[in-house]
Amino acid sequence: MDCKDSQKKTECNCPCQATPAYLDPELPLDERVDDLVGRMTLEEKVSQTLNAAPAIPRLGIPKYDWWNECLHGVGRAGVATVFPQAIGMAATWNEDLIFEVATAISKEARAKHHEFVRRGIREIYTGLTMWSPNINIFRDPRWGRGQETYGEDPFLTSRLGVQFVKGLQGDDPKYLRVVATPKHYAVHSGPEAERHSFDAVVNSKDLWETYLPAFEATIKEGRAQSIMGAYNRTNGEPCCGSKTLLEKILREKWGFDGYVVSDCWAIGDFYKDHKVVDTPVEAVAMAMNNGCDLCCGTLYSFLVDAVKQGLVEEGTLDGAVKRLFKGRFQLGMFDPPEMVDYAQIPYEVNDSEEHRRLALRTARESMVLLKNDGLLPLDKNLKSIAVIGPVADDLGALVGNYNGIPSRFTTPLNGIKNKVSPETVIYHTKGCDLSGTSTKGFAVAEELASKADVAIVVMGLTGVTEGEEGAGGDREDIGLIGVQEELLKVVHATGTPVVLVLLNGSAIAVNWADENVAAILEAWYPGEEGGTAISDILFGDYNPGGRLPVTFYKSLDQIPDFEDYRMENRTYRYFQDEPLYPFGHGLSYTKFTYTDPAISPGTIQAGENIHVQVTVANTGKQSGDEVVQLYLTDKEACVPVPLRSLQGFKRIHLAPGEEQAVSFTLTPYQMAVVDYSGQRMVEPGEFLVAVGGGQPLGCGENQGDFVVGEFTVEGEKVRAEFAY
Repeated sequence: MDCKDSQKKTECNCPCQATPAYLDPELPLDERVDDLVGRMTLEEKVSQTLNAAPAIPRLGIPKYDWWNECLHGVGRAGVATVFPQAIGMAATWNEDLIFEVATAISKEARAKHHEFVRRGIREIYTGLTMWSPNINIFRDPRWGRGQETYGEDPFLTSRLGVQFVKGLQGDDPKYLRVVATPKHYAVHSGPEAERHSFDAVVNSKDLWETYLPAFEATIKEGRAQSIMGAYNRTNGEPCCGSKTLLEKILREKWGFDGYVVSDCWAIGDFYKDHKVVDTPVEAVAMAMNNGCDLCCGTLYSFLVDAVKQGLVEEGTLDGAVKRLFKGRFQLGMFDPPEMVDYAQIPYEVNDSEEHRRLALRTARESMVLLKNDGLLPLDKNLKSIAVIGPVADDLGALVGNYNGIPSRFTTPLNGIKNKVSPETVIYHTKGCDLSGTSTKGFAVAEELASKADVAIVVMGLTGVTEGEEGAGGDREDIGLIGVQEELLKVVHATGTPVVLVLLNGSAIAVNWADENVAAILEAWYPGEEGGTAISDILFGDYNPGGRLPVTFYKSLDQIPDFEDYRMENRTYRYFQDEPLYPFGHGLSYTKFTYTDPAISPGTIQAGENIHVQVTVANTGKQSGDEVVQLYLTDKEACVPVPLRSLQGFKRIHLAPGEEQAVSFTLTPYQMAVVDYSGQRMVEPGEFLVAVGGGQPLGCGENQGDFVVGEFTVEGEKVRAEFAY
């Protein structure tokens, strides 16, 4: 390829007379990367380790910013399809759907990137390296960023995280559609206000049993080509410069061959807040020497000094830069566009009707019916409905955080208006603000509720009241904020039947509502078509099937201190008290029953698989989705183990009278206990299996029956590694 052709066919602008090896698509990837990096000066190599990497014109390397977001749609880059926030996607319990959503998101990312390039724009939020998904464990409901996660369970998080990564990166044997970046590695879930200085102290058992499985799965099975370190320290080591996390576990044990990126400005925390070193040069040396390849921020500019002072070997820097450019080559950035199928994705896929329909489907599947005393579904021909609440007509309550901008959207108020009969009168008032103490809107709300046939009260949170440090932050209390509960009581006191719809990204303790309100629907931050999905469920056009990916506690008195990272009495796996709503909970307008449990074989040798099958039948009168959940309990473990742990789930659809056999395979990895040294071992003993529509304890009667069984493991205990 000569220079003229190179200018036509690649994003490069090579001025050379002959085609350099790195521009030859027929050569092996490593050879091309070595050739390119070998041509760079020290200063040029250092410049490429910053997220805002400048162009190197003499090599035809264009400017590139590595920072982009796609948590639940392409974020912060203008109009894009906005899917339900991650916690809502988790509530679908649908692996195939999450793969579809991630695929759609990555297509939009590709389309937007190439359009930006055509317009000469190569700034932040325009690239193909996506800093998603967030697979931290939502261990405490106070954490403001829990909305970005897939909930509190390592198995559910692992399965959904793998599908999201695979959907983003695509299945082309040579090219990636985008690069996925699981974050924040590792042991990271608040407090937000202390994240730059906090040391998350965790024992080896909790580390390997709870905090690391999803990262291992997304790296080994999902083949994520990037990973982001966390702000905090873990057991004394800053995560973005941790030899334990980045070298011993990630690269040596898991075989990761992609690149590591720091969280933004996290390396500066090494000397400013963590105080593990004294200077910026020492901070960048610690990060680079321990495996952090890319710095979000500008601090890696000090690497020039670090190399010249002998604190970092230039060969170490070369390895980092090669890993970074391997990612860019895998994205096809140095190949003729016609060779890269993903480069042909048309811009019209962005914000397309197909993706809007997918957003609506995902919103429907995400919603969890927490309570229903028979009020739902509502009649579309009601004479009058009062829609009350501070987020009934609020865009912020649809999109959560790290979001794009929907070209159009449907709030709960508009969804209800679109659903009911033209003769139905809709009354609307906020009643109160989202937060604050003013009750001046109560009188109007009371008046409207009094003359309505039913009151639909829409309450909760937004990204203004929970989120990242500086943008909502953590919650100090897990109840409804402000005077929302007082407003709910005023509306209820009118005697008008009340439906409570919650919009939020974390568990809310709605104890009074659970005791007094007829129906409660958890809708999360449901994305651009959230209002349509809510109305579909409220008026019976869709039968809810979502399940909680987190425990709803009654109060903070039930759980340990926020800064305590031990798993004791945290999440459904270790929680000893009675929750308000348990993990896995969710009601339906129909009924499902479970029969014919079969566990085979009944006795195995340690290291063998177990097969479980049940028959699920829809014995109600409506079609609907059931989330079949398998929980495992080790009855004879030598160390403390979870009370029960999710080890299988499948979302199925059944018509009235229809039944389906559902099968699961339990691997040694799933049967293993994690000892105090962090070793995962399969021990001989008795195991209990429970399969049903939720946890085997504390579930609503509409969730149907459970079937239980046991099996025995014999022989000597054996090591169990992650299997996929």
